[in-house]
Amino acid sequence: MIPLTYADPGQDNVIKKVGGNPEVKRHLENLGFTPGGIVTLISSLGGNVIVKVKESRIALDEEMAKKVMV
Repeated sequence: MIPLTYADPGQDNVIKKVGGNPEVKRHLENLGFTPGGIVTLISSLGGNVIVKVKESRIALDEEMAKKVMV
């Protein structure tokens, strides 16, 4: 398992775990980051990432992206 920030761009990754406190986990799950889901890293700049999850593009800062393990 690696944090989403270290995933290879353009490859589909299976979400294995979503970390953080209950409020952060709930927020990420509402955005579509659920264990077993597919996420694709589109671009990464300075730790901040843009990902595709459930046919939507979402931008996450480095702190949030590190809570999503793939």
